[in-house]
Amino acid sequence: QVQLVESGGGLVQAGDSLRLACAASGRPFSHYCMGWFRQAPGKQREIVAAISVTDGGEYHADSVKGRFTISRDNAKNTVYLQMNSLEPQDTALYYCALAQNMFSLSRGRIDYWGQGTQVTVSS
Repeated sequence: QVQLVESGGGLVQAGDSLRLACAASGRPFSHYCMGWFRQAPGKQREIVAAISVTDGGEYHADSVKGRFTISRDNAKNTVYLQMNSLEPQDTALYYCALAQNMFSLSRGRIDYWGQGTQVTVSS
């Protein structure tokens, strides 16, 4: 059984930075991808960024390109999301996700979800 534990959310002002972390425990697949989704009140969950733990391939949604960066530390089984120049529209519950490949993860076919961490950006 795999568990994903997120940390790093909080309340910040527009223009500030936050770094989210997602630590995976248990036995993930031999090859897998991890990523971040977010869901704002009244909106659908959307993918923010993803990374292949195997080869480091990355994806960032257009809305966060140039501001957010996903990275991994394989030794710690941890994925990070560095969020810079935060905007009020980034306010959402951020979820960590794990899937067998980037194709599955990008389409929301998730094998494991984290519990979510709240990010609130005030103007």
